[in-house]
This record gives sequence, structure tokens and C-alpha cells, in this order.
Amino acid sequence: MVDIQAVQRWRKLFILVGLVALLGWTPLVRAVPVFEHAVEHLGLIAIMICIIGRAWCSLYIGGRKKAEIVASGPYSVSRNPLYVFSFIGAFGIGAQSGSLTVGLVFALACWLVFRIVVGREERFLTDTFGAPYAAYVARTPRFLPNPRLWRDETEIVVRPALFVRTVVDGAFFLVALPLFEGLERLQQWGWFGAPFQLP
Repeated sequence: MVDIQAVQRWRKLFILVGLVALLGWTPLVRAVPVFEHAVEHLGLIAIMICIIGRAWCSLYIGGRKKAEIVASGPYSVSRNPLYVFSFIGAFGIGAQSGSLTVGLVFALACWLVFRIVVGREERFLTDTFGAPYAAYVARTPRFLPNPRLWRDETEIVVRPALFVRTVVDGAFFLVALPLFEGLERLQQWGWFGAPFQLP
């Protein structure tokens, strides 16, 4: 049996290590000036979509993940919509560098991390729920949402503390704004060079 708490700890560790690694090479990249501000604005929009989307998902799954198969709302079109919104947020973080390429690298790195984590979570859910979960897997895509599958409930039970925690966790994505602005200032002041220019 898979320990879901251990999976969640690994997920957080992977994210932290990945973010530090990505931020380590980001100062070496210089954005193309013509696109820089537009890409940063696009990244901010992606971060806001991430925060709102993750909060929306938490309304449906908050506290229920280990107790039942949640297959309505955003979970009717994707088995992992919370992570899909995290990919969007990761793109937004990288886009704060002013480079679409960096944004896409951040999103891809996030996808790779969650691809590993999801495999472990799926083993836990298969062990816990068996055939009903297998049926859910058969009809619902792992990541890429299929809007034609949408179905909802007339009402859901919301756990406010879990919702607030998800919003606060999502707000972490906003840290990218001052972080990348600070890196840009250090580049302008000549503290380090940026030998690579990426669109």
C-alpha cells in the first residue's frame, strides 16, 4: 500500500528542488526586450489563473481525496486539474523572466515532477478504491482536460480551512514577481551577466 502522506512530502520536496535548480540558471538568461513586458504580463495572467483554478479545485476535493473518488466539476474533465493549474502557474513563474522559453521550461519541469508524483498517487488510489477508480481512470484523462466530459453536482460540501490553505499555497506563485524583478535589477547593475538571450 502506498503512503499518500509520503507521496505529498515527496511532491513538495521535488517542487522545491526543481524550483531552486530552475532559478539557479535563470539569471544567465536575458529576455528579448521587445517581448519582455508582454511575456511578463502573460505570466501574471497565468499565475492568477493558477491561483483561482487551484482554489476552485479545492472546493471539490478538499479533504475528500483519501475518502472517496471525486469525479465531478473540474475532476470530471481531468483526474488532476489541480496539477494542471500548477503547470499554468509554473509557466507564469518562468514567464516573469520575460522569456516565453523560460516559462515553457518551468511548465515542462513542473509536468515532469507531477508525472512522477501522480504515478504514486494513482497506485494509492488503485489500492484504496479498486474497480471504481479503474473505471474513473478509463473515462477521464490524466492531465489534458476534456470539456465534453463535464458533469457537476447540485451542491458540494466545502471545508473552509482547506480552501483557505489552498489559496495561501497558491499565493506562493506570486513570489515570482518580486524575485524576477530583483534578478533583473541585479543584471542591470552588472552583478552578473546574462550570456543567453531567449525569446
